[in-house]
Amino acid sequence: MRTIDVDPTPLATLAGALDEVSARRLESGAQRARRVLGGRTVWNVSATDTGGVGVLLHGLLPYAAGAGVRVGWFTLDGDTDFFTLATRLNHALHGRAHDGDGIGPDERADYERCLALNLAEVAEQIRPGDVVVLHDPAAAGLAPELRRRGVYVVWRCHVGADVPDEVSERAWAFVEPYLDAVDRVVLTRAVYRPGFLEPDGVRVIAPSIDPLSPKNRPLEPQEVEDILRACGIEAGGVEAAGGRHAAARLPGDGAPQPDPVVPGPGPVRVGSAGSDPESGVMLAGGPVPAGARVILQLSRWDRLKDMNGLLVAFSEAFDELPPDTHLLLAGAQVDEHDAEGAEVLSHCLQIWHGLADEVRDRTHVACLPTRLRDDALLVNAVQRRATVVVQKSLAEGFGLSVAEALWKGRPVVATAVGGIQDQITHEENGLLVDDPADLEGLMRHVARLLAEPAFAEQLGTEAHDRVRREGLSDRHLLDWVDLLAELLG
Repeated sequence: MRTIDVDPTPLATLAGALDEVSARRLESGAQRARRVLGGRTVWNVSATDTGGVGVLLHGLLPYAAGAGVRVGWFTLDGDTDFFTLATRLNHALHGRAHDGDGIGPDERADYERCLALNLAEVAEQIRPGDVVVLHDPAAAGLAPELRRRGVYVVWRCHVGADVPDEVSERAWAFVEPYLDAVDRVVLTRAVYRPGFLEPDGVRVIAPSIDPLSPKNRPLEPQEVEDILRACGIEAGGVEAAGGRHAAARLPGDGAPQPDPVVPGPGPVRVGSAGSDPESGVMLAGGPVPAGARVILQLSRWDRLKDMNGLLVAFSEAFDELPPDTHLLLAGAQVDEHDAEGAEVLSHCLQIWHGLADEVRDRTHVACLPTRLRDDALLVNAVQRRATVVVQKSLAEGFGLSVAEALWKGRPVVATAVGGIQDQITHEENGLLVDDPADLEGLMRHVARLLAEPAFAEQLGTEAHDRVRREGLSDRHLLDWVDLLAELLG
């Protein structure tokens, strides 16, 4: 396992961003947590320190440490097969068809062997009476051995299916044997609870965002412009790929490729996209023109996020959109373990090559680095630059990028799947599309927001206010204090 450093952030820092009542409630919760835990440590184990779970923990654990709670964080080591299985299990819990394959006895043996090696590396640090929170299927298999060592075990699952099917049931069957050893299961939505889990052992806690993190803190318009121009996303700074015939650059290449005879740039090499400050982060389409209106989707290169579906939807609705409207698909940098991400990104670039010239002129693909503080500021700036944010997911656990966009007051059009339905009320703080396959309906909502800026602003204002009331770190921390108090009595 790898230890992730948690630098304490004084709880007063978060309290300063809240109203007086919320700030007092937060401090009272911190006192209660210290009293309940005593000298125990709350450990977290996740597959990685990036992605949605990584963002959540980076946002919560420093405040917990700053409140005087002892916390630790490990991420798992494993080979490509282990992380492929973890991704497959996540997707299968969503109920996505072919991800039910490759989840069987052989995979279980390799999975348990990998987790046993991980636990051996940190076993001496975890003491009897400590609390260990295991995140998602990747870490669930640690529960039995931890329980034997006298540890309180909580399994936190961030994903699930709105309507269970054969595929999700197969994934739950893989995880089920390990859950006998957990003291509590925490889900994002009540409907995600499988039938074999008794209701009294399950708690529902919605994720949150940290309003003061680099990804979510306020940015002045000039800051947004400077950040985007510096990395080549907006015209006027580093131009990673210019003009309509600038072909998609493969990560690691030093120059654009010429237009291919057969559309498609070939496989993407993972691990280096967006890492060269001289080249910027644009993979296709060059920088967005200054002053253009931007339709944005920002997410991982995950087929469940369906960035490629939005690219197709934009091309089909192209003639109906205002001529100053551009599409920006901004995905996270693909790392060496993410074979699926590389495949999805390659497919996106192939689609881009096949677009008509006039559509490619207004379509842009970027790959954003994710490891450093400045990378989080880049994500912040990209979201604030958007005129309309789209989240065209086929399935979601919660949809943290939606919460981030809502917090920034962006008008959001999203598919009504998973936790997105809990965040957006149609025509109150955003617009929902019932069917993820309804490309026409999706773009009709987008066109409406472009045509009705006053309505878009109204949605954005209510979106920000709702996240302030329900979706910030203070509420999330207090939910966990309640759970720990219940668990430790």
